[in-house]
Amino acid sequence: MSTDSSNQAPLVAHLIELRNRLLKCVLAILILFIGLYSFANDLYLIVSEPLRLLLPTGSSLIATEVASPFLAPLKLTFAVAVLISVPYTLFQAWSFIAPALYKNEKQIAIPLLISSIFLFYAGVVFAYYVVLPLIFGFFTTVGPGEVTVMTDINNYLNFVLKLFFAFGVTFEIPVATYLLIKAGVTTVATLSKKRPYIFLGCFVVGMLITPPDIFSQTLLAIPMWLLFELGLIAGRTVKVVVDDSQTEEDSEASHTTP
Repeated sequence: MSTDSSNQAPLVAHLIELRNRLLKCVLAILILFIGLYSFANDLYLIVSEPLRLLLPTGSSLIATEVASPFLAPLKLTFAVAVLISVPYTLFQAWSFIAPALYKNEKQIAIPLLISSIFLFYAGVVFAYYVVLPLIFGFFTTVGPGEVTVMTDINNYLNFVLKLFFAFGVTFEIPVATYLLIKAGVTTVATLSKKRPYIFLGCFVVGMLITPPDIFSQTLLAIPMWLLFELGLIAGRTVKVVVDDSQTEEDSEASHTTP
């Protein structure tokens, strides 16, 4: 009976710690949201600038729903608060799992954690400064001349947030590739042989997580493939550890085989 109680005590303690860290993450997002709320309209103007700069004369963003002028900036403010809180959220996750890691695992995990944060933000910045101007520059010029471009502010926000998330996650590919190689799940040679399938898979993934147009799909698929190649380069630094006992068994088997 005492053994069961002692086994349950660490589990309860871990669950309490997990709950406290989740509450800290929620509280951080809430504080950021409250602090940014007064700038909600300014944030929306910044996010909508890539489209507003390319709209033809006489065109503008519109609100087709009664609550959109209030809800769209509110939704954006919450998304920005979540985005800014990513380093703190990952720090809480790291603090929770770090005690269970060995020293050598911590030495690998910390650079990967920092690079993951950097790559996620790099993906968002790439989407804002490169992808959005290209997409909107294309969309605003290919339509019929008699059609006036007037995009709904809520639909625009959903489109942009989806691209931000897609590119932020996509830029994590080098880290994911390195971890797979480091964990021994696959090797650089195996991934190199499957390069044509991975290249095709990038376009399939781009089709699934981007808006339904070939332009957005290509702008996501090409960076995905390049980031995969970057992951392979990082994976070549992983040292392959050969199991001596397995090597000896293979050697003995080869000698005894007639």
